[in-house]
Amino acid sequence: MLYSELNCSPAIHKAVERMGFTEMTEIQQKAIPLMMAGHDMIAKAPTGTGKTCAFGIPLLELIDQSKKYPQAVVMAPTRELAQQIADDLTELAHFMPEVKVVCVYGGANMEKQAARLREGCQIVVATPGRLMDHYKRRSIDISHVTHIVLDEADEMLNMGFYKDVRHIIDLMKARKSLSMFSATISREVMDIGWLYQKNAEEINVQPKEESQPKITQYMLETTGRNKLADLAQIIVGEGYKRVMVFCDTKFGTATLANQLARLNFSVDCLHGDLSQKERNQIMTRFREGKIAVLVATDVAARGIDVDDVDAVINYDVPGDNEHYTHRIGRTGRAKREGVSYLFYTREEKKRVDELLRLTRNTDLCTPVHFDFNHERIVVEEKKTGEDKFQVKCYF
Repeated sequence: MLYSELNCSPAIHKAVERMGFTEMTEIQQKAIPLMMAGHDMIAKAPTGTGKTCAFGIPLLELIDQSKKYPQAVVMAPTRELAQQIADDLTELAHFMPEVKVVCVYGGANMEKQAARLREGCQIVVATPGRLMDHYKRRSIDISHVTHIVLDEADEMLNMGFYKDVRHIIDLMKARKSLSMFSATISREVMDIGWLYQKNAEEINVQPKEESQPKITQYMLETTGRNKLADLAQIIVGEGYKRVMVFCDTKFGTATLANQLARLNFSVDCLHGDLSQKERNQIMTRFREGKIAVLVATDVAARGIDVDDVDAVINYDVPGDNEHYTHRIGRTGRAKREGVSYLFYTREEKKRVDELLRLTRNTDLCTPVHFDFNHERIVVEEKKTGEDKFQVKCYF
């Protein structure tokens, strides 16, 4: 179905055309009419299927543009995803000058966010914790909110926001509809549905071959001594220009970024201890190609929308199975082909086997073994005085 066939306002049609969209995805085709009709909905759909437009267009059609108070709330698990949603909704509202979208999330200045809320808006995109903070400070009025959307509902509820989300929904007495978009239907998602939805419509979008991320997955047995050298060899030997490397801890992320910097890689790191301003600056530089290697914790696994990541490298084996799929999902986007690598030690082989078994039925291909066809990189660090290092990296 083409967007031109959609029964919506001219402003939406113009915005969609401006964004370069012509044909609707399956989730958009199924969800938009249901939401515009005011139905509660649970939509299960893979990442990257166009969910923001699926709920964004109905929200913009359902609000009263002349009213300057919040009428719709979209909740997301991370600030990065919240920002991305807010940006997309703002693009959809490009030809609706009266419509304002405000994004509130933790790690940013409360007063500046409160000031934007006081200026008036119709749609608020928020992380649950920061939304509760604003409510407690009385800097947001949610008494007129009629439409609620939970995006990445499974992740958000599994992150410990279950009670906050329930409390927020309870406070929205004017609620007319609640829609949830989720990659999986967890027990927590089902509980929210049972508690707050009435005769909810269910949408289940199966991954299609043509829309699957085309990601070739490799796994490499390594050791602590060779791990850095293997990482460097893959990046240099394969000629990757934009790479995301995932570590499990903030300390490991910062340490690895420093090690790669000593090897003259253009690198920076992203983790939860950075301010929102710092994180935004790093992501901007990564998108613009000023950083070749971004080392990150799982805080960057969701909501980071960079289309042309050449490869994702799991420097540490993820402790959570879903983290693996979300990590490697940063490559192979926008119909491009991608590559991912999973590093593991002999002691972690059992965990890797379990990971592969439990993720085999996802929309991603099963990883295969990767063997080097040449010598490992030799990494030498020689202290030259004043704590400076002279580094050689060669095959």
